[in-house]
Amino acid sequence: MSTIHNNYFGTFTSQDKALQEAARIAIEDSLQVHKDERVLIVSNPSRDVSLISQALFDAAIRVGAKPVLIYQPVKTQMDFADPMVLAAFQAKPAVFISMSAEKLGKDEAGIARPYQYKDTQFDHIFHLQLYGEKTCRAFWSPSTNLESFIRTVPIDYELLAKRCKTIKEILDRAVAVNITSPGGTNVRIGLKGRSAKTDDGDFSRPGTGGNLPAGETFISPENGTAQGLIAFDGSISLHDRDILIQEPIRCTLEKGYITKIEGGEEAQELLKTVTMAEQQALDYEKSGRLPAGSGPIYAKNARNIGELGIGLNPLAKITGNMLEDEKAFRTCHFAVGHNYDEDAPALIHLDGLVKDPTIVAIFADGTEAVIEKDGELAGF
Repeated sequence: MSTIHNNYFGTFTSQDKALQEAARIAIEDSLQVHKDERVLIVSNPSRDVSLISQALFDAAIRVGAKPVLIYQPVKTQMDFADPMVLAAFQAKPAVFISMSAEKLGKDEAGIARPYQYKDTQFDHIFHLQLYGEKTCRAFWSPSTNLESFIRTVPIDYELLAKRCKTIKEILDRAVAVNITSPGGTNVRIGLKGRSAKTDDGDFSRPGTGGNLPAGETFISPENGTAQGLIAFDGSISLHDRDILIQEPIRCTLEKGYITKIEGGEEAQELLKTVTMAEQQALDYEKSGRLPAGSGPIYAKNARNIGELGIGLNPLAKITGNMLEDEKAFRTCHFAVGHNYDEDAPALIHLDGLVKDPTIVAIFADGTEAVIEKDGELAGF
């Protein structure tokens, strides 16, 4: 058992060498934090994320950075971040880390009056600074736990980067992709005009960010193109928790949106969350929390398919913790709700796993490339 003792006010030093090493990798290798850089860490007073946050704080101190650690109550997908947390972004930290037992929380002001940067609107100040202004770099670990963080962060990042890049290049050239699985998934999504993103653990440049544990290549489908059936059979996120799926959740898709959700108890839980997001979007508009006219848009996109992701972390496994689950080998995942191209806003982004998929990219000339066959990567 590791020994933990107070070192000075607000920080702890863990004798658990594995945690110290995972924190070192995150700060020194992934984020490449430098001397005198301001690092903002937001967490909750929950044991696992608190211990990880303190280890990250200590690792930042060791490289001469200037970290600040803020606690707020646990936030779900439907909750707003504390105003003091959002105010901390006004200091323009060079590095941001969200180490949350659930989520960072929404930006109430940003949703009501989106931030404009060039041709893109952002409904969260963090997204504005990361993706728009590119004044920070970051990683976020929603719902992580100590065991998972220690086990899945120390991996071969050079190999991960090669795999992420290879799959990104395929998806970037593709006009569509077909996904099938033994569990019943049979869906086609369009990719015209879309560019894939990689979560390869390299968050060393301004404007880069992702999860730790890292390990996926993902892309937002061309709006209105997802067609067929997704049978979620691994795990799925709800508005307040992640669950393992015992009976597959079958989602029928037409023109990019879910038209039917079928299955057992888990399917009813998903439908409950989607329905809640639809109604809350309308309520937010009435109360002024969403701009006039945007309520129906957010409500409609609660049934949007906003992401296709491919898991690439060899040490990740399906545990019922989506942060890790979506990185697991032999899986892909789809998100219900908000997308990453900021043109399908929703109040939810619910990742759901499909096991042992076959993923085939289709190019403009009609040729194809197999990315994964029955869960096995195709030669890379």
